[in-house]
Amino acid sequence: MSAQKGRDLLVKIGNGGSPETFTTVAGLRARTLSFNSTTVDVTNADSANQWRELLAGAGVKSAAFSGSGVFKDAASDESLRSAFFNQATPDFQVVIPNFGTIAGPFQIASLQYEGPYDGEVKLSLSLASAGALTFAPA
Repeated sequence: MSAQKGRDLLVKIGNGGSPETFTTVAGLRARTLSFNSTTVDVTNADSANQWRELLAGAGVKSAAFSGSGVFKDAASDESLRSAFFNQATPDFQVVIPNFGTIAGPFQIASLQYEGPYDGEVKLSLSLASAGALTFAPA
């Protein structure tokens, strides 16, 4: 896979409809998607040479997304505000160019607006996975 433009990594919020329609979160300039997992340590006195042993398939998997950019006052901004204040877990899609799409429920963990006196209004958000995620290759 060749190098990709960062601006092509998109996050989209679903409307909960059937079929669900996704709207790209407008104005984002920087985006980060991370996958995490906890481990379950089962090391004991019989572990070979005292090397740590982990229990395969155990623990908790999670994903987090963060982004920041310019506040656009678009339909996606209203969807974000609504989801945050309702503590909803709408479906999101994170589209990674020439790789695939991660999809599933996320909760908005933080939503921040910043307005410096000599600049544009900025938006920052953090999403925390709230259920099973799927991956669809590009």
